[in-house]
Amino acid sequence: MATCTDSSLKQSIIYQVYNRNHNESGTFRELIEDLPRIKSLGVDIVYLLPIHPIGKKDKKGTLGCPYSISDYRAVNPEYGTLEDFVALIEAVHEWDMKIMIDVVYNHTSRDSYLLQHHPEWFYKNAEGEFANRVGDWSDITDFDYSQHESLWEELIDCLTYWAKLGVDGYRCDVASFVPVEFWLRARREVSKINPHFIWLAETVDKDFIRTIRSLGFSVHSDCEMYQAFDICYDYDVYEAFKSYLLGKSSLDLYIRRLQDQEVIYPGNYIKLRCLENHDQRRIASLVKTVEQLIMWTTFVYLQKGTTMIYAGQEAACKHTPSLFDVDKVDWSSYNKDGIADLMAKLARLKKDDVMRDGVYTIMSGNISESVILKYETELKTRVAIFNFGLKDGELSVDIPDGIYENLVEHSSIVVHNGYLHLEGEPILIDVDNFKL
Repeated sequence: MATCTDSSLKQSIIYQVYNRNHNESGTFRELIEDLPRIKSLGVDIVYLLPIHPIGKKDKKGTLGCPYSISDYRAVNPEYGTLEDFVALIEAVHEWDMKIMIDVVYNHTSRDSYLLQHHPEWFYKNAEGEFANRVGDWSDITDFDYSQHESLWEELIDCLTYWAKLGVDGYRCDVASFVPVEFWLRARREVSKINPHFIWLAETVDKDFIRTIRSLGFSVHSDCEMYQAFDICYDYDVYEAFKSYLLGKSSLDLYIRRLQDQEVIYPGNYIKLRCLENHDQRRIASLVKTVEQLIMWTTFVYLQKGTTMIYAGQEAACKHTPSLFDVDKVDWSSYNKDGIADLMAKLARLKKDDVMRDGVYTIMSGNISESVILKYETELKTRVAIFNFGLKDGELSVDIPDGIYENLVEHSSIVVHNGYLHLEGEPILIDVDNFKL
């Protein structure tokens, strides 16, 4: 973990936007019009998928993939002009939010400005051809970071350029493939412009790490990435989560993986918690009932870490928009079943100091497919309870007997003889001035 990481990031809400498909025009200017609604959800950081021009050579789909970038110093004309983007930055700040953009530094498009002007900076395969290390990424060419001095200077200069324009953070695509030494150096340079800059690493799951290393290539673990980054993705546990939702493994396996995070990462680690993103299926397409959708939505906010929502999640969208074509988010079901209202409420609850300072534990309950989260400080104990299996029963809890308010549903929760009755709603209880 970067030593200067702000612990309040554990209370932050990131809102992910794919500009092309977010609204009717897909422009920065129209996104500005949507900022009041985004802010109403309790969002702290607006994160944009890559804003740069897309390469045309070997492009995917009709319009190409935003992660196949042709020019790091320009904006995609689909979205508007540089002046439009600066206006967006200013508007985000006026709404008391921060703006984060995607940084794609493992590769460029196959017709990028840098490939044309500095071919020596790029990876070549055994046949001496420009190539990529991962076979299905057929529209890009990888950098060769061993050619480090001039390449590193150019890429870091691009990072400082956008920071000077007012960008507040970077989400770094497949950051594990780029030398951690590069990220450390980049962080030092950007911090001279903004010492509070936010660094989010898209790290990769253990099977992907194993595969890439077996091919003879370097890839970093999450533990290594925490040297330079504030937040890392939770792909180390995502497969266990998805496997449970698909009925292929137990919930207990996922919980054990989450418990492992508490001991294998630095003590002040921050994980990105999301139920869906542009690379994963919509959560509404994975759960079977509204009750389960509400349960998982509540869990992702109250779990330890930074919460990220993908635009359209608040409308309970089931379709994940294509990266390569015009495929608009369907907003017709906005706030369906009160999901947007629930998100706004959970964002407010996440701002309580106990969510930042509390000693955190997670455990399975005595009822099948139930989970208990706990945050403890000297002043307060916060307990969150989730009934993912939607089974009624008496749950054993380490809470003094009494009647408590469920802060999520505003219902009364009775604890008697160390048990409470568990039904089909998430529960959040605060116990003031009591240390369990």
